[in-house]
Amino acid sequence: MARSCHVPDSVDVIIYHNPDCGTSRNTLAMIRNAGIEPHIIEYLKTPPSRGMLVQLLARAGMSVREVLREKGTPYAELGLSDTSLTDAQLLDAIEAHPVLMNRPIVVSALGVRLCRPSEAVLDIIPTPQLGAFSKEDGDRVVDASGQRIAGQRHDQ
Repeated sequence: MARSCHVPDSVDVIIYHNPDCGTSRNTLAMIRNAGIEPHIIEYLKTPPSRGMLVQLLARAGMSVREVLREKGTPYAELGLSDTSLTDAQLLDAIEAHPVLMNRPIVVSALGVRLCRPSEAVLDIIPTPQLGAFSKEDGDRVVDASGQRIAGQRHDQ
């Protein structure tokens, strides 16, 4: 399996994406709604290298455990809820089973973020939204003037 090791420059936006995930699709659509065509890495096909994942987590201010995905993964069968497991052991599990990495992770000049909920991406994309945006489920996130709508339901 190929491993991703792309390091972004100041104008890149990168999304570690799963096209089967609604949150990931909504995040990608919001990036595009800002007029940006990101570099898309389908992380299940091209997972980040161990070193890149460590860098991404450091830049996002997250621990390895915080990026672990439980639902629809071998999390339970691998015993990953065991709090005595080290970061190295958790990274080993993610390397062996990339589906354990939660998504989408977005990288821009403004930071790195696990975009759950998807509208978290609005904090790190360098350009404003070009118009209204609603998630696939109809949840309005951005109004016609490109401003974030406050007080809306924002599920993870």
